[in-house]
Parts: sequence; structure tokens; C-alpha cells
Amino acid sequence: MTGRLHVQNLPLTRLLPTLATPEPIVESPNLAPRRPISAIRLEQGQYRLSSLFWGLTPPWLEVLDHAPHCARAETLESRAMFRDAFSARRCVIPVSGFYVWKTQPRNKQPYLVTQVSRAPLLLGALWCRYHTTLTAFTDSAALITVPANLLLSPLTDRLPVTIPSHALSAWLNPDTDAETLNSLLTPAPLELLGAFPVSKHVNNPAYQSPACAHPTGSMLRWAVSQEL
Repeated sequence: MTGRLHVQNLPLTRLLPTLATPEPIVESPNLAPRRPISAIRLEQGQYRLSSLFWGLTPPWLEVLDHAPHCARAETLESRAMFRDAFSARRCVIPVSGFYVWKTQPRNKQPYLVTQVSRAPLLLGALWCRYHTTLTAFTDSAALITVPANLLLSPLTDRLPVTIPSHALSAWLNPDTDAETLNSLLTPAPLELLGAFPVSKHVNNPAYQSPACAHPTGSMLRWAVSQEL
């Protein structure tokens, strides 16, 4: 399960030329849950970037620490926590990468997962709104996870779902049918993602150095020869 994100130097307007950005994107080399996070939503027919709380907080949630920062794709239609949001309130979280931890005999080794081309990733997510007064509200989000693909399954059993840019309109549109949505909730293509080990300093969410993303080993990536 993904508990940290890398969000740095994202060329979002190049990826989405019509994106409205009324506020700057929340950047961090080591972004942890229970913090603000930038999301792209469809508002009045336009893609719009806005800041949400990372941890889904429906109005009936009593303990903030219980706000889930991830939601398993297999439970989106069966769990009350996620059902309504999956039906009508979907978003994407733009990131430059995300961290996973590989279990080893004596410790866990962090890896940064990025697109092999190092282009931005759009991670599928849900959002909800909690009104604190008649006019004030807080929006919050949870990433959606799917089983890891064959390449990355030695590192972790689950990864955030990646939404390709050509499917963004369908994913964000609240009227998209469930069959189309579920067809997008699949492991990432083998050739899309790569991962490389990084310093264990990222274990500390207070560590905000650019060195978080410095490789300490070679990138794990899919080779065409592996398909033969």
C-alpha cells in the first residue's frame, strides 16, 4: 500500500493544456497522508486543480486517524465508505512518483516508483466533501489501489491505479458507467513503470530533502526479452 508520494516539477499544463490552476500544486519530495494533496477534478466541464486532505473523511467519520488514505479497487462498490464516491466523485492525483517498501529479512527497503520516461503519473482516487458549516467545507481524497503487476510484485502486493491521459475524461465524468470505470482499474502495463531503491531517510515523513529521490541502485524496469 502506498503511503508516500513524490510530487516535484510537474509540467501539468503541457500534459493538460486546458487545466485550470487557481492555486499552485502542493509539492513535496516525501508527501505523507493526513496532509494537503493536489487533485484534478472535472468542474463545470473543465479540468481544475485544487487542494484536498489526503485521507477520506465522510461526514459520519468520528476519528480522523481512521480516515483511509487508500481504497482497494475490489471494495469500491461494496463498502459504504467508498461506494458513493466511486459512483460520482472521482479525481486523479498528479505525481512524479510514489514510494513502496520491499520487505527484507531485517528491514524494509524503500523504492521510488516512477514512469520509465519520468513523465507525470495520474493516480486514480475518490473524493468526498464534509460541510463544517452551511458555507464552509473540507474536501478529502483516497487513492485507489490495484494488485501490483508482474514486474513490481516482488516489491509490494498493491500499487495505486494509474489513469492514462486518454481515459481521463471518462474517469472524471460522473456519468460514466460502472463497466467502463472497472475496466480502468487494472494493474499498470509492464513497460509503463520502473522502480529504483532510495535512501531509508524517506522513512521519516519530516525528511523533505530532494535527496529523497536520489537512486541508490539501478532501476528495475521491464525488458522486451522478458516477454519471450
